[in-house]
Amino acid sequence: MKKLLLIRHAKSSWENPFLSDHARPLASRGLRDAPLMGLRLKDKNIRPDLVISSDATRAKETAFLISKVLNYPKQTVVLTRALYHASADEMLAVIRQVDQEINTVFLFGHNPGMNDLMWKLNGTLDNLPTTGIFAVKAAIADWKDFNERNAAFWFEDYPKKG
Repeated sequence: MKKLLLIRHAKSSWENPFLSDHARPLASRGLRDAPLMGLRLKDKNIRPDLVISSDATRAKETAFLISKVLNYPKQTVVLTRALYHASADEMLAVIRQVDQEINTVFLFGHNPGMNDLMWKLNGTLDNLPTTGIFAVKAAIADWKDFNERNAAFWFEDYPKKG
């Protein structure tokens, strides 16, 4: 059983108008929400075998904060430009390259691609909020076979859900 958690980056800061979009850090709310969501995952006993994140500052900071709560080593988080403003199909391409030995993947990225992939995987949220999680399970042996037909809804969560 393969498990995929799509995690949108936490709330980002717009304080410095001179920073590029790629370099924007997390806002104070994002710095608070990311560890909170990590604790919720820990409470559900959900831990990653692999963490893949957009290399944008706000996405990787979110990945690092959640990984820290789950005792996942920061140095093993895979950072890739391929997830920076990636489309649903581009994200699927990254997912399908994951080694078959890996069972649980956390994928950190951005909207609108996260929303598009969530909807493609039969998500029901209107919008995946910042630090929101949409999770699916797939009864497959290899990630190369992952698609919307074999992905089944597992759970969704976000900071304001309670």
